[in-house]
Amino acid sequence: MKRSITPAIASFTLAALAFSSIASAQTVLRASHQFPGGQGDVRDEMVQLMAKHVADADVGLEIEVYPGQSLFKAKEQWGALVRGRLDMTALPLDYASGRHPEFSATLMPGLVRNHEHARRLNDSEFMGMIKDVIQEGGARVLADAWLAGGFASSERCITAPDTVEGQTLRAAGPAFDEMLETAGASIASMPSSEIYTAMQTGVLDGANTSSGSFVSYRIYEQVTCLTEPGDNALWFMYEPILISEQSWNNLNEEQQQALLEAGQAAEDFFVEEARALDQTMVDVFRENGVEVVSMSQEDYYAWLQIAKESSYKSFAENVPNGQALIDAALAVE
Repeated sequence: MKRSITPAIASFTLAALAFSSIASAQTVLRASHQFPGGQGDVRDEMVQLMAKHVADADVGLEIEVYPGQSLFKAKEQWGALVRGRLDMTALPLDYASGRHPEFSATLMPGLVRNHEHARRLNDSEFMGMIKDVIQEGGARVLADAWLAGGFASSERCITAPDTVEGQTLRAAGPAFDEMLETAGASIASMPSSEIYTAMQTGVLDGANTSSGSFVSYRIYEQVTCLTEPGDNALWFMYEPILISEQSWNNLNEEQQQALLEAGQAAEDFFVEEARALDQTMVDVFRENGVEVVSMSQEDYYAWLQIAKESSYKSFAENVPNGQALIDAALAVE
């Protein structure tokens, strides 16, 4: 004897199926980065802000954030992104310069001197050229971010070029590596997340990295002197929020628009925070008994001359479109 389905059961079943359909329609993007989560790192905060923004937009889109290299290691993120294994990342772009050497222009010594200059670069021909390489590589930019940085050492303060002689330093990319080696330093390459342990174990005497990373990774516990960015910042690095082109193309127009708006909100937030990061770094290092110094204009130009004779020259000679990239960046005053 067949059992008949009552209207109440039928109604419940249809409702359950409808709910299941809605739930399955939710698109989840996985966002990975190397920076500490929940500890006030502005790059993590940018991604978290985007996650909240798209959730509030109610377009069937969710961003799951995996901070602190919990999903992919720092140097693995670009490859995972462009192969479609990762949806989003907040990435120091020069980390991918091994695949796309043009990206070293985004950490070229002295190419960006202050935060206002960095903002003007965002809408320049130079950044248009960089973003073309990003998109050809399989990703696109959702939010721009330039972080200032400095130097820190457990040996002696780093100001004029001769102060690095004999020190083993971590530099964030090939352009800084070459400049520092030309000035007499030895180089040990690693992501910023490994600086603390390398200094603790004596692998490094000092490092350069962003103001945000100096604080987030507690480098003040391992050094005696910090060179702040100040008015003569030699170190600026482009660290955008990126999305895989494959992931982008799988979104509908509403979801893409929500992501663009979230990216703009994150970028606007960062602009307000960027300069404050430098002062926070200075305050935290001083509170922990670290001497804080600045480069003079004379120091800055001495470094710039070394950079032009080493890293600028190599970049122009060995990177496709290298000279054109440098010229486009220098054209932005």
